[in-house]
Amino acid sequence: MKRRHLMSGWLLDYSYKCQPVDYSHNPTALRMANLCWWYYISKLTEFVDTAFFVLRKKDNQISLLHLYHHSLTPIETWICVKFIAVTYYRRAYASGHGTFSNLVNNMVHVIMYFYYMMSAMGPQYQKYLWWKKHLTTIQLLQFTLVFFHSAQVLFFDCGYPKLVAALLLVHSTIFFVLFFDFYQQAYKKNKLLQFKSQ
Repeated sequence: MKRRHLMSGWLLDYSYKCQPVDYSHNPTALRMANLCWWYYISKLTEFVDTAFFVLRKKDNQISLLHLYHHSLTPIETWICVKFIAVTYYRRAYASGHGTFSNLVNNMVHVIMYFYYMMSAMGPQYQKYLWWKKHLTTIQLLQFTLVFFHSAQVLFFDCGYPKLVAALLLVHSTIFFVLFFDFYQQAYKKNKLLQFKSQ
């Protein structure tokens, strides 16, 4: 999906400053609108993680971060798909500026699922998983990029809905706070405990 986001506009055609919604039947716009629907479906499939945790009685893995991420992200994505990237009365509405967050999110998920694959391959691969802490740092960077990218729309009027940009600002801020809290609890506490035990 990452490659499709790039080929559907972000590699050469889209403006990183402010990309308007494309209401034309341009093949690039239609491809991005289609891609937004697939992105929405991918967010629904990620919600299945929660169901597996409940079925396996892994309640300790269901945190506020997990619940927010896996329940509100599909809702937010549905809003963007429904009102900005929908084929309606034979007109394609491609998401323009907001699809940047999809692109960045897909890149992070490629890295994240590669990590999960390696960790599921058994104990002999544990020595290669030293970079888990950096995965959270990449996620924090993702939300920072989305925040500043979305904030531009509030200053430059290019035909992209300011309300959607504002929602992306709020969403990326909440995610940053939740992931930063996770980072502090998971890595700073461990470092403090290691320091005290010495």
